[in-house]
Amino acid sequence: MTRPERAKAHLLVRGIPSNFWLMLYFPQIFVLLRAKSTTGISLKSLVLEIIGYIVFITYAMYYDYPSPTYLEYPILIAQDAVLLLLILFYSGRLQDSLVYGVILVVGWRLLTVEKWIIDFAMSLCTLISAASKFAQLQCLWRSKDSGQVSALTWALATYTCATRIYTTIATTGDMQVLVRFMVMTLLNLWVLLSVLHYRRSGRSSIKAD
Repeated sequence: MTRPERAKAHLLVRGIPSNFWLMLYFPQIFVLLRAKSTTGISLKSLVLEIIGYIVFITYAMYYDYPSPTYLEYPILIAQDAVLLLLILFYSGRLQDSLVYGVILVVGWRLLTVEKWIIDFAMSLCTLISAASKFAQLQCLWRSKDSGQVSALTWALATYTCATRIYTTIATTGDMQVLVRFMVMTLLNLWVLLSVLHYRRSGRSSIKAD
């Protein structure tokens, strides 16, 4: 695909996923604010997800990727930070927020100290992000209750990652990034289906009672 063709393809699909990225975690935030409960939501999953986002955006900026390929990530990190604070607050652990903040900021600064560090971190980025999804899945399997997990957020995450597969092919063609989005699409879908399954099971139990 030539550069003009890539640019045209990118512009055609860019506007669709970007709007969803900007509101990706709003449904989950609203659910938490309404329920004031973190049932079914994995703190470990959220922290790993933030780490994955930080590594990805740092890698993209370090290698001067086109800004549209990572522009939404600061907003996603901000939304995740709000979620982290809400989870800690409703879990009675708000005092731990400072510790998480310091660790994440220091880790972010260390990523670009040497080129090999950011390259190595990016090679682990897919693994980190995958681990975050498995942490959420484990939380669901253990509790067998989707609780306050927002199915809409996971549906949006699945869709936006799927569209990112195409935009990556149409712009940078970076194989590491492409594999990451393919894996994330499948795992996001798995979490979504698990949430819907346990929600349906919960409703069936209530009707049976």
